[in-house]
Amino acid sequence: MLDIKLVRTNPELVKENIKKKFQDEKLALVDEVIEFDQKFRAAKTRSDELRAQRNQKSKQIGGLM
Repeated sequence: MLDIKLVRTNPELVKENIKKKFQDEKLALVDEVIEFDQKFRAAKTRSDELRAQRNQKSKQIGGLM
């Protein structure tokens, strides 16, 4: 199993290793994993921002009560 940090930082190294194993059909998967990782990280960031906003609003509501 590959560490996502390795795929994220050195995709060419991962692709070279796949080529060495003669599994060229899996080369496209590296780019797909990177794309999904970027989408996941963007969604996680957005989720964290929304959670922070919710906490801020909850604190304001609590202060008004």
